[in-house]
Amino acid sequence: MTAYFVYFVVGFVVLFLVSAIKILREYERAVVFMLGRFWKVKGPGLIIVIPIIQSMERVDLRTVVMDVPSQDVISRDNVSVHVNAVVYFRVIDPEKAIIQVEDYYAATSQLAQTTLRSVLGQHELDEMLAERERLNADIQGILDQQTDVWGIKVANVEIKHVDLDESMIRAIAKQAEAERVRRAKIIHAEGEMQASQKLLEAAQIMSKQPQTMQLRYLQTLTEIAGDKSSTVVFPLPMDIIEPLVKKLTKDAET
Repeated sequence: MTAYFVYFVVGFVVLFLVSAIKILREYERAVVFMLGRFWKVKGPGLIIVIPIIQSMERVDLRTVVMDVPSQDVISRDNVSVHVNAVVYFRVIDPEKAIIQVEDYYAATSQLAQTTLRSVLGQHELDEMLAERERLNADIQGILDQQTDVWGIKVANVEIKHVDLDESMIRAIAKQAEAERVRRAKIIHAEGEMQASQKLLEAAQIMSKQPQTMQLRYLQTLTEIAGDKSSTVVFPLPMDIIEPLVKKLTKDAET
């Protein structure tokens, strides 16, 4: 009997030690409860948890990459889009993460979905497509503030995709095409206006300095001579023809 009792005691002690000794990795913490009440946060490394009297909950302190499912969002200009995002967060207070919320991962996920719909619904479609950095910062700030009571730190939020219906894609393509046509017409009109102004300035200069007209005449003859046309028309300035006309008229009168 004595030998069996010794074996029983030794076995009980070994089983007690095995169940009491816990090893936590560097990125883990243990929230320890004594008789149901919070006692302390332990770890990492080797810790002792007394069976029956004490219990523990492991908490991972690494950054969690959580994918937010695609959400149906109606923008401020009444455009229906499908938006999904990714949230980066981590536990900074294991005590709050275990005591203040039942499941901090599920709670953060649901909060991220509702916040995504709420924030994006306040903006127009153009802002969703062109100002993602600002929208990411707005969502991140709201999530970080609301999850602080859970011991959660939201480090970053990234909107991944903004998907549109086929009809809306066609409408946006037509709008972009119309915008390109409008800009082309404006650029063409501005070019015509600038050209007319330069022509007016050139005409004013030539009227004040007749020598410039002669230079332009010679330049035109040079350009015509360079062409491969078989017919060449030589325009004669009026200041050259006028003296000849006067002389012929005078000779005819005499």
